[in-house]
Amino acid sequence: MFSLHIDTARTWRGGQNQVLLTVNGLRALGHRAALVAHPDGELRRRAAEGMELIQLAPRTEMDLSAAWRLSRVVKQLRPDVIHAHDAHGIAMASLALSLGASSTKGRNAPALVAARRLDFHLRRNSFSRWKHRQVDCFIAASEAIRQMLLADGVPADHTVTVHDGIDVDRVVAAPPVNVHEAFWLPHQAPVVGNVAALVPHKGQRHLVDAAHLVVREVPDARFVILGEGELRESLERQVREYHLEKHLLLPGFRTDVLGCIKGFDLFVLSSVTEGLGSSLLDAMACSRAIAATRAGGIPEVVVDGENGLLVPPRDHAALARAIVRLLNDQALRRQMGEAGLSRVRSRFTVERMVAETAAVYTELKT
Repeated sequence: MFSLHIDTARTWRGGQNQVLLTVNGLRALGHRAALVAHPDGELRRRAAEGMELIQLAPRTEMDLSAAWRLSRVVKQLRPDVIHAHDAHGIAMASLALSLGASSTKGRNAPALVAARRLDFHLRRNSFSRWKHRQVDCFIAASEAIRQMLLADGVPADHTVTVHDGIDVDRVVAAPPVNVHEAFWLPHQAPVVGNVAALVPHKGQRHLVDAAHLVVREVPDARFVILGEGELRESLERQVREYHLEKHLLLPGFRTDVLGCIKGFDLFVLSSVTEGLGSSLLDAMACSRAIAATRAGGIPEVVVDGENGLLVPPRDHAALARAIVRLLNDQALRRQMGEAGLSRVRSRFTVERMVAETAAVYTELKT
């Protein structure tokens, strides 16, 4: 089976990591897998040597020039499956298949698979409706996302849930970071960590609100939010308004994020909406207890009371109570961390994710 994967993003987030894990995992199974990636993107830079790599990205969602170039790539390579991993990738693939329809008819036509990792409804403009009708199968990263697709009118037999996966052994082997030294924190201070892009749906403003309440009860607590994004200035302003400059840090993007997670006493995800939350999987593989919202697919990862505590989205007071409870109970944190590692090993491995993805391809082409 030969699959051609498309991701058009410049940045590196959980979705791009899943693309790379999928492509490398398929190749490890003996499948041929090629990658179309942004010429200036982090995904292209991280692609392994020897990988079939096509540097191409659309300037806009309806970039006919990019679609035409992709159609020529498809005609030359003749993949069995085109797997588009982001919205612009779906558009470019749909246009490319339409432009090259005369040369890819019947059983020779590639199946179009679309990854869906966001719990946002499909847009309802005419082009969006057209491009999504070209998709043979949506692979949803969580059952919550699949249910949204069904609500948006996608036929059930065009959807399947394949939970994201991680390389658990690689995470376990990552060297820990002494976050107290790295971020100049008091040596005995408990550290609450968050890893997410600084964008509205990740809900960090609610985490800052919660931190304001937490430090009243746990004055030594420190918060570290790792990530970059459009909300940096507003979050920094919020931190100043609460006088939390010594308690909450925004160090930006770091490449040693797994080691940092191992240095946290507690991992928090404050999302308002969330497809699945792949950073939660990393935290579980690092044996960290979790406090998170019930947004989207998060309850499919975090079992309330087993490997973490769940609270309603946007409820900073409930989030603060969960954080305080876990900070004040080291035994509970240890127990939940161990449960999280066991759960991620049994349910969220990259091997399982790749095998289920390959099974989708096989079903589409038989």
